[in-house]
Amino acid sequence: MTAPGDQGDEPSGYLALIRRNRAFRLLWIGSVVSLFGDWFNTMAVFAVVEALTGSPLALGLVVAIKLFGFALFSIPGGLVADRLPRKALMVGADLSRAVIVLGFLLVEDAGDLPLLYILLAVQVGLGAVFDPASRASLPNITSPTELLTANALQAASWSTLLAVGAAVGGVATAALGADAIFVVDSATYLVSAACVARVTIPQTFGVAARGGHLAARAYRDLVDGWAYLHRHPRVGRVALAKTAWAVGGGGLVYLLTLVGGRLTPQDVALGIGILYSARGVGTGVGPILARRLFRDRSRWPVVLGACVVTSALSYLAVGLGGWGWGLLVPVLVAHAASGANWVLSTVLLQERVEDVIRGRVFGAEMVLLCATEGAVTLAAAGLVEAQALSLSGALVAFSLLQLATGALWLAWVPRRERREAAAGGGAQGAQGAAADGG
Repeated sequence: MTAPGDQGDEPSGYLALIRRNRAFRLLWIGSVVSLFGDWFNTMAVFAVVEALTGSPLALGLVVAIKLFGFALFSIPGGLVADRLPRKALMVGADLSRAVIVLGFLLVEDAGDLPLLYILLAVQVGLGAVFDPASRASLPNITSPTELLTANALQAASWSTLLAVGAAVGGVATAALGADAIFVVDSATYLVSAACVARVTIPQTFGVAARGGHLAARAYRDLVDGWAYLHRHPRVGRVALAKTAWAVGGGGLVYLLTLVGGRLTPQDVALGIGILYSARGVGTGVGPILARRLFRDRSRWPVVLGACVVTSALSYLAVGLGGWGWGLLVPVLVAHAASGANWVLSTVLLQERVEDVIRGRVFGAEMVLLCATEGAVTLAAAGLVEAQALSLSGALVAFSLLQLATGALWLAWVPRRERREAAAGGGAQGAQGAAADGG
């Protein structure tokens, strides 16, 4: 587990981490394989919905269901990540998703869209069980000097697979058809399950699960997570970092799928794949640069807000520019900033939160993030569908919303962090949890 006193140590190298840490290596390989299939799947689902409906709102529903589904299932996901063996949860989620994604093969016309949406929600829900278990396990299988490197590598892998999987997935969907892509995605989950099954994951269990139905226990544990964030402001502020980006970013990522149709009108899936590839390259580069440039934890609260502002200004350039290939550059920069925001805030949470409640805290964080991003996505889709805003106008509007959020973060969070550090909070953060009843 991570010790606050080790935060100043030199981070481990990427290759050294993969070579020396067998548990992380297996977890990482499984993630790489399944993520590759997931981005293939995403491009195929976009292509199917676009071909069957041609509706911006129908496409927006795909994004919103992914986000709201993750938010809803993150509530029990955080609970079980603290109460049950995390390895078993991850393997079970992978095997279940391998079956679920084959259900997309049954979608043949617009009348089957409700089935597609239901399958998508279940797939995402299982991911919401996998994610807090995986993130909460990372500090338990890495040393203090490996933790930042492990998070950066996970984020870079997600980004690389987004870049490669989206680009290749767009081409593969056009060439092979969506059905072949869904079969490939199913196979990747089986590979991931086989890798995770070989990992030994130490775990500290909390108190025994309280009585009542799962939904009631999940609700109470979500309240526990929120209460923890309230009692420990240094944790609560960091848990808002990703949501600060999502206030405008949720709409901007959705609008990026519509820009794909402007970039390559002859093949929408190809255009979306290219733009998502640029997004992936950015989110891969951002954490690597952040790891190299910002080793002083005390500077990270300012960096988190600066990342939101940078993303907003980059998307503003997209909205004000044309639909040429030059827009790939600001898209890349925007998501380099978002990737850095994600990794630095995740590391701070992992270091500031005790293992026994870490899953519930991550669950609470993801509920807020995904609910916010889903709501903003639906707002953007509704405005474009109703033609209340043009595509360019929507990009400008949501960029300005994100810019305002980043400015508020910079005006509030760094000052509070400095004040608490001066008062003696320092690196002790979550270590007061036991005394406070956390």
